[in-house]
Amino acid sequence: MAQARSFSRRQVLQLVSLGGTLLASGALAGCRGGGDAGRLLSARGEFPAAWLKALPPSWRSEQLDTPAALLEVLRQPQEQPLLLSLGDGWAQQLPAPRLQLLEAPALLQLLDPIAQAPSRLLAGPEAPVRAFPWAFGTWVILLRNRPDLQRRRAEGWDVLLDPSLRQRLVLPASPRLLIDLAMRQLGLSSLEASAIEDPRLPAQLRRLHAQALSLDEPNGLNLLLAGEADAAVVPSQRAVPLLQRDPRLTAVLPASGSPLWWQLLVRIAPARADQPTPPLPLEWLRDGLSLPLLDRLLAAGWVPPLPEKQLQPALARWPERLRPLLLPPAAVLARCSSLPPLAAPQQQRLQVLWDQAMAAN
Repeated sequence: MAQARSFSRRQVLQLVSLGGTLLASGALAGCRGGGDAGRLLSARGEFPAAWLKALPPSWRSEQLDTPAALLEVLRQPQEQPLLLSLGDGWAQQLPAPRLQLLEAPALLQLLDPIAQAPSRLLAGPEAPVRAFPWAFGTWVILLRNRPDLQRRRAEGWDVLLDPSLRQRLVLPASPRLLIDLAMRQLGLSSLEASAIEDPRLPAQLRRLHAQALSLDEPNGLNLLLAGEADAAVVPSQRAVPLLQRDPRLTAVLPASGSPLWWQLLVRIAPARADQPTPPLPLEWLRDGLSLPLLDRLLAAGWVPPLPEKQLQPALARWPERLRPLLLPPAAVLARCSSLPPLAAPQQQRLQVLWDQAMAAN
């Protein structure tokens, strides 16, 4: 047996100053009981804390401040993460050569068919499976002390144009989401290529944009809670926890549906070709789809895309007013749509539309 190597205090401090390379490389794996199988990176506040706590000890969890920071990690030469949790829009920006196949068909079969397209990063049925869609939901109108607007829920997204909401409304910062909402107000489908050419659309988008006090959904919620805004368009995941503890708030999911948001887990290829790829923590992933952990995910607003009959036992314990926000009725869900990646010509057309709408503001 080779003689064990000892490190001086100076050497240990040098290793720490280099960012803990020794730990990252697994040289002290024996002290940790088996070494690292891989890393899971997520943006702060965008992964259920209860699920992270259940992560197998051989996996490490790290949280960065923003999704953009996760993408930046991939440009660095150091050890790369092996699992990344991102929203669908951010995941579509990942460099395709770095993505690995998911290779978990039995796990995907547990999900509702609605999750098939997101598992291919919404790139079409011929694309390979490269993501595990672990949560989804809609965008909703969150109201503060506005029972008058709540009673007009049948008007759907048109409620956002009420004169009383001018400069009292928080909207998402995404132009694409605002275009989708303006289309729904006109009864158009963003999935139809011709809809973008509708001559009514620039004026409708302009009217919607002019209502906004802020285009900043995450931080704009503070304006709503402080009483500076009366309404905000937010992801259902953000709305559900607030609705449970703040009686001033109500939510509307229009019967015409909404854009869908998705949270995805993707595998990143190792930095070097000779690095082994650890297997996915399949048992841990399955735990997030079943009780008792499923209850903890739902309480935080995260809804796995499971078939309705599998979600019902957990949903039955929720107040009736919140159940449709967690899992919309089938008729409403059929009118919802994901936002697929755009080809360059489509991006250009949307940019022209946005510029036309904003030019008169």
